[in-house]
Amino acid sequence: MMSARKADLAPAPTPERPAAPPAALEAAVDGRQTARWRPESLTVVCVFGLSILLILLSRFVSPALGSWSQVNTVLVLSSFLMVVAFGQGLVILVGGLDLSVPALITIGGVLTTGWIGASGEGSWYLIPAILAACAGIGAVSGLGVALLAIPPFIMTMATGIVVASAALGFTSGTPRGAAPPVLVGLMKADWLGMPLILVFILAFCVLASAVQSRTSFGRRLMAIGANPVAARVAGLAVRRSLVAAYMASAASAGFAGMMLVGYANGATLRMGNDYLLPGIAAVVIGGSSILGGSGSFLATIGGAVLLTTLGTVIAALGVPQGWRTVIEGSIILVALLLLRENVFAFLRRRTTR
Repeated sequence: MMSARKADLAPAPTPERPAAPPAALEAAVDGRQTARWRPESLTVVCVFGLSILLILLSRFVSPALGSWSQVNTVLVLSSFLMVVAFGQGLVILVGGLDLSVPALITIGGVLTTGWIGASGEGSWYLIPAILAACAGIGAVSGLGVALLAIPPFIMTMATGIVVASAALGFTSGTPRGAAPPVLVGLMKADWLGMPLILVFILAFCVLASAVQSRTSFGRRLMAIGANPVAARVAGLAVRRSLVAAYMASAASAGFAGMMLVGYANGATLRMGNDYLLPGIAAVVIGGSSILGGSGSFLATIGGAVLLTTLGTVIAALGVPQGWRTVIEGSIILVALLLLRENVFAFLRRRTTR
Protein backbone atom coordinates (compact mmCIF):
# COMPACT_ATOMS: atom_id res chain seq x y z
CA MET A 1 0.00 0.00 0.00
CA MET A 2 2.76 2.40 1.05
CA SER A 3 4.72 1.61 -2.07
CA ALA A 4 1.65 2.27 -4.18
CA ARG A 5 1.28 5.76 -2.59
CA LYS A 6 4.91 6.54 -3.22
CA ALA A 7 4.42 5.51 -6.77
CA ASP A 8 1.43 7.84 -7.05
CA LEU A 9 3.34 10.80 -5.54
CA ALA A 10 6.42 10.24 -7.61
CA PRO A 11 6.76 12.65 -10.55
CA ALA A 12 5.80 11.25 -13.86
CA PRO A 13 8.82 10.23 -15.85
CA THR A 14 9.66 12.70 -18.55
CA PRO A 15 10.88 11.49 -21.88
CA GLU A 16 14.62 11.86 -22.22
CA ARG A 17 15.47 14.86 -24.31
CA PRO A 18 17.21 13.68 -27.43
CA ALA A 19 20.67 14.98 -27.95
CA ALA A 20 21.09 17.42 -30.74
CA PRO A 21 22.73 15.81 -33.71
CA PRO A 22 26.37 16.76 -34.24
CA ALA A 23 25.51 18.33 -37.55
CA ALA A 24 23.12 20.72 -35.78
CA LEU A 25 25.81 22.00 -33.44
CA GLU A 26 28.29 22.30 -36.27
CA ALA A 27 25.70 24.19 -38.28
CA ALA A 28 25.07 26.49 -35.33
CA VAL A 29 28.77 27.25 -35.10
CA ASP A 30 28.90 27.73 -38.83
CA GLY A 31 25.95 30.08 -38.62
CA ARG A 32 27.57 32.01 -35.82
CA GLN A 33 30.72 32.35 -37.89
CA THR A 34 28.65 33.58 -40.81
CA ALA A 35 26.92 36.10 -38.60
CA ARG A 36 30.23 37.34 -37.33
CA TRP A 37 31.96 37.68 -40.66
CA ARG A 38 32.12 41.43 -40.41
CA PRO A 39 34.25 41.68 -37.23
CA GLU A 40 36.58 38.96 -38.53
CA SER A 41 36.80 40.70 -41.88
CA LEU A 42 37.62 43.95 -40.10
CA THR A 43 40.33 42.14 -38.16
CA VAL A 44 41.82 40.80 -41.38
CA VAL A 45 41.75 44.24 -43.01
CA CYS A 46 43.24 45.95 -39.95
CA VAL A 47 46.02 43.40 -39.47
CA PHE A 48 47.05 43.42 -43.13
CA GLY A 49 46.71 47.23 -43.21
CA LEU A 50 49.02 47.59 -40.22
CA SER A 51 51.53 45.27 -41.89
CA ILE A 52 51.53 47.28 -45.12
CA LEU A 53 51.75 50.57 -43.19
CA LEU A 54 54.67 49.25 -41.18
CA ILE A 55 56.49 48.17 -44.34
CA LEU A 56 55.97 51.60 -45.93
CA LEU A 57 57.09 53.44 -42.79
CA SER A 58 60.17 51.23 -42.54
CA ARG A 59 61.69 53.18 -45.45
CA PHE A 60 62.18 56.06 -43.04
CA VAL A 61 64.33 53.75 -40.93
CA SER A 62 66.49 52.50 -43.77
CA PRO A 63 66.23 52.96 -47.57
CA ALA A 64 66.86 49.24 -47.96
CA LEU A 65 63.66 48.47 -46.08
CA GLY A 66 60.34 48.59 -47.88
CA SER A 67 61.83 47.48 -51.21
CA TRP A 68 60.39 44.56 -53.13
CA SER A 69 63.30 42.29 -52.22
CA GLN A 70 62.85 43.17 -48.57
CA VAL A 71 59.13 42.41 -48.81
CA ASN A 72 60.04 39.02 -50.29
CA THR A 73 62.40 38.42 -47.38
CA VAL A 74 59.73 39.34 -44.84
CA LEU A 75 57.23 36.98 -46.50
CA VAL A 76 59.77 34.13 -46.54
CA LEU A 77 60.56 34.69 -42.86
CA SER A 78 56.83 34.92 -42.14
CA SER A 79 56.25 31.52 -43.72
CA PHE A 80 57.82 29.71 -40.74
CA LEU A 81 55.54 31.55 -38.35
CA MET A 82 52.46 30.89 -40.52
CA VAL A 83 53.05 27.13 -40.41
CA VAL A 84 53.61 27.16 -36.65
CA ALA A 85 50.60 29.43 -36.06
CA PHE A 86 48.31 27.14 -38.05
CA GLY A 87 48.86 24.24 -35.67
CA GLN A 88 48.91 26.44 -32.59
CA GLY A 89 45.69 28.07 -33.81
CA LEU A 90 43.91 24.71 -33.97
CA VAL A 91 44.89 23.98 -30.37
CA ILE A 92 43.82 27.47 -29.24
CA LEU A 93 40.56 26.92 -31.11
CA VAL A 94 39.68 24.13 -28.65
CA GLY A 95 40.73 26.23 -25.67
CA GLY A 96 44.20 24.69 -25.28
CA LEU A 97 47.79 25.78 -25.64
CA ASP A 98 50.78 23.91 -27.06
CA LEU A 99 54.01 24.78 -25.23
CA SER A 100 55.91 21.89 -26.84
CA VAL A 101 56.21 23.76 -30.17
CA PRO A 102 59.88 24.85 -29.73
CA ALA A 103 60.97 21.30 -28.89
CA LEU A 104 59.05 19.86 -31.85
CA ILE A 105 60.60 22.40 -34.21
CA THR A 106 64.01 21.34 -32.93
CA ILE A 107 63.33 17.61 -33.14
CA GLY A 108 61.97 18.03 -36.67
CA GLY A 109 65.16 19.82 -37.66
CA VAL A 110 67.70 17.54 -36.00
CA LEU A 111 65.98 14.38 -37.28
CA THR A 112 66.01 15.83 -40.79
CA THR A 113 69.74 16.55 -40.74
CA GLY A 114 70.55 13.38 -38.79
CA TRP A 115 68.46 10.84 -40.70
CA ILE A 116 68.50 12.31 -44.20
CA GLY A 117 71.39 14.78 -44.41
CA ALA A 118 72.91 16.39 -47.46
CA SER A 119 72.75 13.17 -49.50
CA GLY A 120 68.97 13.34 -49.57
CA GLU A 121 68.68 9.55 -49.71
CA GLY A 122 65.28 8.31 -48.64
CA SER A 123 63.78 11.80 -48.46
CA TRP A 124 60.53 10.60 -50.03
CA TYR A 125 59.73 8.34 -47.10
CA LEU A 126 61.86 9.79 -44.27
CA ILE A 127 60.24 13.25 -44.44
CA PRO A 128 56.73 11.77 -43.95
CA ALA A 129 58.16 9.47 -41.27
CA ILE A 130 59.58 12.45 -39.33
CA LEU A 131 56.27 14.29 -39.63
CA ALA A 132 54.46 11.16 -38.42
CA ALA A 133 56.84 10.93 -35.45
CA CYS A 134 56.09 14.56 -34.57
CA ALA A 135 52.36 13.89 -34.91
CA GLY A 136 52.77 10.87 -32.62
CA ILE A 137 54.36 13.13 -29.98
CA GLY A 138 51.40 15.46 -30.39
CA ALA A 139 49.07 12.49 -29.89
CA VAL A 140 50.70 11.86 -26.50
CA SER A 141 49.97 15.46 -25.50
CA GLY A 142 46.42 15.19 -26.82
CA LEU A 143 45.74 11.94 -24.99
CA GLY A 144 47.04 13.44 -21.74
CA VAL A 145 44.69 16.40 -22.15
CA ALA A 146 41.67 14.47 -23.42
CA LEU A 147 41.81 11.27 -21.34
CA LEU A 148 43.70 12.25 -18.19
CA ALA A 149 42.29 15.80 -18.01
CA ILE A 150 45.78 17.24 -17.49
CA PRO A 151 45.81 21.02 -18.09
CA PRO A 152 47.12 21.65 -21.62
CA PHE A 153 50.01 23.91 -20.62
CA ILE A 154 51.24 21.37 -18.05
CA MET A 155 50.92 18.41 -20.44
CA THR A 156 52.55 20.12 -23.41
CA MET A 157 55.30 21.64 -21.27
CA ALA A 158 56.14 18.17 -19.92
CA THR A 159 56.10 16.74 -23.44
CA GLY A 160 58.33 19.56 -24.63
CA ILE A 161 60.88 18.91 -21.88
CA VAL A 162 61.02 15.21 -22.75
CA VAL A 163 61.37 15.92 -26.48
CA ALA A 164 64.06 18.55 -25.90
CA SER A 165 65.98 16.07 -23.76
CA ALA A 166 65.62 13.43 -26.47
CA ALA A 167 66.97 15.89 -29.06
CA LEU A 168 69.93 16.64 -26.79
CA GLY A 169 70.64 12.94 -26.40
CA PHE A 170 70.19 12.21 -30.10
CA THR A 171 72.69 14.88 -31.12
CA SER A 172 75.03 14.55 -28.09
CA GLY A 173 74.77 18.32 -27.79
CA THR A 174 75.89 19.10 -31.35
CA PRO A 175 73.52 18.56 -34.29
CA ARG A 176 75.32 17.21 -37.33
CA GLY A 177 74.51 16.91 -41.00
CA ALA A 178 73.06 19.34 -43.52
CA ALA A 179 69.77 20.00 -45.23
CA PRO A 180 68.43 17.58 -47.87
CA PRO A 181 68.47 19.03 -51.42
CA VAL A 182 64.68 18.88 -51.66
CA LEU A 183 64.29 21.22 -48.68
CA VAL A 184 67.05 23.55 -49.90
CA GLY A 185 65.30 23.71 -53.26
CA LEU A 186 61.97 24.44 -51.58
CA MET A 187 63.38 27.32 -49.55
CA LYS A 188 65.86 28.87 -51.99
CA ALA A 189 64.71 28.13 -55.54
CA ASP A 190 62.76 30.66 -57.62
CA TRP A 191 59.66 30.08 -59.70
CA LEU A 192 58.38 32.69 -62.16
CA GLY A 193 60.61 35.32 -60.58
CA MET A 194 59.51 34.74 -57.01
CA PRO A 195 60.76 32.45 -54.23
CA LEU A 196 59.31 28.96 -54.62
CA ILE A 197 58.49 28.85 -50.91
CA LEU A 198 56.01 31.70 -51.39
CA VAL A 199 54.10 29.64 -53.94
CA PHE A 200 54.12 26.70 -51.57
CA ILE A 201 53.07 28.78 -48.57
CA LEU A 202 50.25 30.37 -50.60
CA ALA A 203 48.87 26.91 -51.37
CA PHE A 204 49.37 25.92 -47.74
CA CYS A 205 47.47 28.98 -46.49
CA VAL A 206 44.54 28.36 -48.84
CA LEU A 207 44.32 24.72 -47.75
CA ALA A 208 44.79 25.52 -44.06
CA SER A 209 42.17 28.27 -44.13
CA ALA A 210 39.72 25.88 -45.79
CA VAL A 211 40.44 23.19 -43.19
CA GLN A 212 39.82 25.58 -40.31
CA SER A 213 36.78 27.39 -41.68
CA ARG A 214 35.12 25.15 -44.26
CA THR A 215 35.46 21.57 -43.07
CA SER A 216 33.48 19.65 -40.46
CA PHE A 217 36.77 19.11 -38.59
CA GLY A 218 37.30 22.85 -38.19
CA ARG A 219 33.69 23.43 -37.17
CA ARG A 220 33.95 20.62 -34.60
CA LEU A 221 37.00 22.29 -33.05
CA MET A 222 35.13 25.60 -32.85
CA ALA A 223 32.13 23.88 -31.26
CA ILE A 224 34.34 22.16 -28.69
CA GLY A 225 36.16 25.39 -27.89
CA ALA A 226 32.88 27.32 -27.56
CA ASN A 227 31.27 24.82 -25.18
CA PRO A 228 32.87 21.40 -24.66
CA VAL A 229 29.97 20.14 -22.54
CA ALA A 230 27.40 21.01 -25.19
CA ALA A 231 29.64 19.49 -27.85
CA ARG A 232 29.87 16.25 -25.86
CA VAL A 233 26.09 16.16 -25.25
CA ALA A 234 25.53 16.76 -28.95
CA GLY A 235 27.51 13.65 -29.72
CA LEU A 236 30.67 15.17 -31.14
CA ALA A 237 33.85 13.12 -30.81
CA VAL A 238 35.44 15.57 -28.37
CA ARG A 239 38.40 13.46 -27.27
CA ARG A 240 39.27 12.36 -30.78
CA SER A 241 39.09 15.94 -32.04
CA LEU A 242 41.31 17.18 -29.20
CA VAL A 243 43.95 14.56 -29.99
CA ALA A 244 43.75 15.45 -33.70
CA ALA A 245 44.30 19.15 -32.92
CA TYR A 246 47.46 18.44 -30.91
CA MET A 247 48.71 16.05 -33.61
CA ALA A 248 48.23 18.76 -36.26
CA SER A 249 50.08 21.28 -34.08
CA ALA A 250 53.01 18.91 -33.56
CA ALA A 251 53.24 18.01 -37.25
CA SER A 252 53.12 21.71 -38.20
CA ALA A 253 55.95 22.49 -35.77
CA GLY A 254 58.00 19.59 -37.10
CA PHE A 255 57.52 20.80 -40.67
CA ALA A 256 58.52 24.32 -39.64
CA GLY A 257 61.73 22.76 -38.31
CA MET A 258 62.32 21.16 -41.71
CA MET A 259 61.76 24.51 -43.44
CA LEU A 260 64.26 26.17 -41.09
CA VAL A 261 66.80 23.46 -41.90
CA GLY A 262 66.32 24.10 -45.64
CA TYR A 263 66.66 27.86 -45.10
CA ALA A 264 69.73 27.75 -42.82
CA ASN A 265 71.22 24.49 -44.20
CA GLY A 266 71.55 23.09 -40.70
CA ALA A 267 69.92 22.59 -37.32
CA THR A 268 70.57 23.83 -33.80
CA LEU A 269 69.15 22.83 -30.44
CA ARG A 270 67.70 26.32 -29.95
CA MET A 271 66.17 26.77 -33.40
CA GLY A 272 62.59 26.61 -32.09
CA ASN A 273 62.94 28.98 -29.15
CA ASP A 274 61.94 32.08 -31.13
CA TYR A 275 58.59 30.69 -32.30
CA LEU A 276 56.57 29.91 -29.18
CA LEU A 277 55.34 33.36 -28.13
CA PRO A 278 55.20 34.81 -31.69
CA GLY A 279 53.14 31.77 -32.73
CA ILE A 280 50.62 32.41 -29.96
CA ALA A 281 50.70 36.19 -30.56
CA ALA A 282 50.04 35.75 -34.30
CA VAL A 283 46.94 33.70 -33.53
CA VAL A 284 45.62 36.14 -30.91
CA ILE A 285 46.43 39.26 -32.95
CA GLY A 286 44.48 37.58 -35.75
CA GLY A 287 41.37 37.86 -33.59
CA SER A 288 41.19 34.31 -32.24
CA SER A 289 39.89 33.98 -28.72
CA ILE A 290 42.55 32.63 -26.37
CA LEU A 291 39.70 30.78 -24.61
CA GLY A 292 38.76 28.95 -27.81
CA GLY A 293 35.66 28.80 -29.97
CA SER A 294 36.51 31.39 -32.61
CA GLY A 295 39.33 32.17 -34.97
CA SER A 296 40.31 32.88 -38.54
CA PHE A 297 43.49 31.55 -40.10
CA LEU A 298 43.38 34.30 -42.74
CA ALA A 299 43.75 36.90 -39.98
CA THR A 300 46.43 34.76 -38.35
CA ILE A 301 48.44 35.05 -41.58
CA GLY A 302 48.24 38.83 -41.25
CA GLY A 303 49.36 38.57 -37.63
CA ALA A 304 52.39 36.52 -38.68
CA VAL A 305 53.35 39.06 -41.37
CA LEU A 306 52.86 41.94 -38.92
CA LEU A 307 55.06 40.36 -36.25
CA THR A 308 57.81 39.47 -38.73
CA THR A 309 57.79 42.98 -40.22
CA LEU A 310 57.95 44.45 -36.75
CA GLY A 311 60.93 42.28 -35.83
CA THR A 312 62.71 43.21 -39.07
CA VAL A 313 62.25 46.95 -38.53
CA ILE A 314 63.36 46.80 -34.90
CA ALA A 315 66.43 44.78 -35.88
CA ALA A 316 67.27 47.38 -38.56
CA LEU A 317 67.19 50.08 -35.90
CA GLY A 318 70.04 48.34 -34.11
CA VAL A 319 68.14 48.20 -30.83
CA PRO A 320 69.76 45.98 -28.16
CA GLN A 321 68.09 42.61 -27.63
CA GLY A 322 66.62 43.51 -24.24
CA TRP A 323 64.94 46.69 -25.48
CA ARG A 324 63.91 44.87 -28.65
CA THR A 325 61.89 42.41 -26.59
CA VAL A 326 60.33 45.24 -24.57
CA ILE A 327 59.33 47.15 -27.71
CA GLU A 328 57.93 44.04 -29.43
CA GLY A 329 55.92 43.10 -26.35
CA SER A 330 54.55 46.62 -25.96
CA ILE A 331 53.49 46.89 -29.58
CA ILE A 332 51.89 43.44 -29.47
CA LEU A 333 49.96 44.47 -26.36
CA VAL A 334 48.74 47.65 -28.04
CA ALA A 335 47.75 45.71 -31.16
CA LEU A 336 45.82 43.19 -29.05
CA LEU A 337 43.95 45.99 -27.28
CA LEU A 338 43.14 47.76 -30.55
CA LEU A 339 42.01 44.59 -32.29
CA ARG A 340 39.70 43.40 -29.55
CA GLU A 341 36.22 42.52 -30.77
CA ASN A 342 34.47 45.07 -28.53
CA VAL A 343 36.38 47.83 -30.32
CA PHE A 344 34.80 46.73 -33.59
CA ALA A 345 31.41 46.52 -31.88
CA PHE A 346 31.88 50.10 -30.65
CA LEU A 347 32.80 51.25 -34.15
CA ARG A 348 29.73 49.50 -35.59
CA ARG A 349 27.48 51.17 -33.05
CA ARG A 350 28.97 54.56 -33.89
CA THR A 351 28.50 54.06 -37.61
CA THR A 352 24.90 52.84 -37.30
CA ARG A 353 23.73 55.85 -35.27
